[in-house]
Amino acid sequence: MALSAGFTASLPTNYEYYTSTGINSGLNANQSFFTLNDKLIKIYSGAMHYFRVPRPYWRDRLRKIRAAGLNTVETYVPWNLHEPENGKFDFGEGGSEFEDFLHLEEFLNAAKEEDLFVILRTGPYICSEYNSGGFPSWLLREKPMGFRTSEENYMKFVTRFFNVVLTLLAAFQFQLGGPVIAFQVENEYGNLENGAAFQPDKVYMEELRQLFLKNGIVELLTSADSPLWKGTSGTLPGELFQTANFGDNAVNQLNKLEEFQPGRPLMVMEYWIGWFDNVGGEHSVKSDEDSRRVLEDIFSKNASFNAYMFHGGTNFWFNNGANLDNDLMDNSGYTAITTSYDYDAPISESGGYRNKYFIVKELVAADNPVQTLTPEAPEYIEPLAYESSRIEQFLPLRTLLEENSPISIRSEQLLPMEMLDINDGSGQNNGYIVYQKDNVDLEENSVLTIEVGR
Repeated sequence: MALSAGFTASLPTNYEYYTSTGINSGLNANQSFFTLNDKLIKIYSGAMHYFRVPRPYWRDRLRKIRAAGLNTVETYVPWNLHEPENGKFDFGEGGSEFEDFLHLEEFLNAAKEEDLFVILRTGPYICSEYNSGGFPSWLLREKPMGFRTSEENYMKFVTRFFNVVLTLLAAFQFQLGGPVIAFQVENEYGNLENGAAFQPDKVYMEELRQLFLKNGIVELLTSADSPLWKGTSGTLPGELFQTANFGDNAVNQLNKLEEFQPGRPLMVMEYWIGWFDNVGGEHSVKSDEDSRRVLEDIFSKNASFNAYMFHGGTNFWFNNGANLDNDLMDNSGYTAITTSYDYDAPISESGGYRNKYFIVKELVAADNPVQTLTPEAPEYIEPLAYESSRIEQFLPLRTLLEENSPISIRSEQLLPMEMLDINDGSGQNNGYIVYQKDNVDLEENSVLTIEVGR
């Protein structure tokens, strides 16, 4: 591969080391250690989501990840962004308002050029504290809709999306000369387990696995759950390589994972090196000491890891998600995620270096049995603050609605945004709606009460 700026030719790059004599095999997990193209590899990965980082900053963030000594970058693939309207796909220049973030092929090429392998987590559900967990809002218009099950109508739309996205991604597999060394099937599927009330659908997981195989995916297929909390309920033992998600208690989590997959390598798909923020709460911080301790525990088990997040970025365009307890009528269980997805990650939301960055770099350098070339860490450019502006005029809401509203709908029933007959029958997926009712005459100081569900 050609060297990007920031590299000097002394040690081999990752791709030179693992592919210089040709490519015969991909990531192999059939023994107690990983091999890539028949050479020993430990996976040192950092999560970065292309859809949470403006496209002009992708290379800066990728190089910072590589400069920390990591050899892999992990990202989700959000269905709701890539199929924003029913049957209309966008992988950059597809016409959606979010299109500039969606050049997935460009991101994968950039990762390879910056000497990083890639782990892809394609869902269909991604969680990620993202809007609807990555599900397109228009799915709510379809009845029946058995989300995350083998229900026929749901699987019809999953199959259509996977046949598109996996066909695109197949060309980027490592064994075909690309950067992708593994694909994750679903995400934390064991979290659906709820005693006798609901059990994860193993038929569904097998149908997803078959979609990968039918679309030419030959790289390692994985699942991800907490081994201690969820056991093997969210995976297909023997068919999917199980990985672990946790923020602490690493040794016990990995010991349990080892029980499920004896004689196979250990991989942490999500080491929660920070945490997300909720609206109204304080900024979440995980101490440097805790980060060092958990990483040392992971390395004591000779395990590979993916730091979630290594660079969190931003939830642009109303795409921050929310958490809700099972009681849909009780708002006390509702917590919204902030627009910022900084995550107290080693690389901050604006691209700055935290102490965690250098802790990871130090520990990885000491642990990695393979020495390859790493670039110098790019300079951090401080963000600029806009000067204050005085607001001198305003536009009343009523004027905005009467003169500038692009869409006006009359209905005898109260409709949620997903059910509005707009966007070629796909509804509205986020943003604002102003509801107005005719012939309502309220006296001054009246209290209007809206009863949910009526």
